[in-house]
Amino acid sequence: MRIFHQPPQSEEQTRTKILKAAQKLFARQGYDGTTTKDLAQGAGVAEGTLFRHFANKKAILIEVATQGWVDLLTDLLTELSEMANYQSVAQLMYRRMLNLRENTDMMRVCFMEAQFHPELRDRIQSEVISKMTDVAEAFFQTAMDRGIYRQMNPKIVAQVFLGMFVIAGFSHETLVQPGASVFEMKEMAEGLADIFLNGVLAKNN
Repeated sequence: MRIFHQPPQSEEQTRTKILKAAQKLFARQGYDGTTTKDLAQGAGVAEGTLFRHFANKKAILIEVATQGWVDLLTDLLTELSEMANYQSVAQLMYRRMLNLRENTDMMRVCFMEAQFHPELRDRIQSEVISKMTDVAEAFFQTAMDRGIYRQMNPKIVAQVFLGMFVIAGFSHETLVQPGASVFEMKEMAEGLADIFLNGVLAKNN
């Protein structure tokens, strides 16, 4: 009888398993309520393996949050840069809202833990938000130069857009009821896009 041995995991695969387990546990139990033993068991690795990849538990928390935001916002801005029609913000917002809702654990970790860990908040700001705002600012400046959007401070426009995007993605606990239908989510996306593109004042004001 032949015995098939599963090949050993690569270091990158092990690191990914640790981060996925940490994201799930931090979201459900909180950072303080999760031990390194919990993390090791969740990832299916020895506890010592955690510290071969990360200096400490805080480093795992910071990596979960920053890498999650990098992935989400990179997808958003890549799609934004490839938009052929600048009026298709609603469709973009809707697709990204769906994507964010699939990453609820990561967002819950960020929203819960950033208020208690200044170093996490600072890392997200310096390594994610600032860089992504610069990319979005360049996009909106190009649109203004082409006469598609009116001239104004593109940095403020970028910050407003990214802020609306984040709130929309987290809206299952804020703006939209849990289990919202596809229609309700599309309506939300279209409403946000309309406000972003046209404001809220009536045309005669």
